Amino acid sequence: MNDTVPPPEVIYVDTHKVACNGGGGALGHPLVYIELGAEGTAECGYCDRKFVHKDHAHEYHDPSPRPEGEH
Repeated sequence: MNDTVPPPEVIYVDTHKVACNGGGGALGHPLVYIELGAEGTAECGYCDRKFVHKDHAHEYHDPSPRPEGEH
C-alpha cells in the first residue's frame, strides 16, 4: 500500500533556491525561501508544491502524471 500523497503542483526551476508564497492572494501563505537538496528537489512546507531543478527533471518521476497538455 502506498501512503504517499502526490504533491498538488510540480514547478521546474533553474535555481537551487526558490521562493514560494502559495500563489498569493487569499489562498497564499507567508513568503518562504526553500533550498533544493542534493537531489534537486524540495517541497514547500505550507502548500506542498514540489520544486524540481531542471537539471534533475529527467530523474524526477511524477507520482501523478497528467495527460500531455494538462498542466
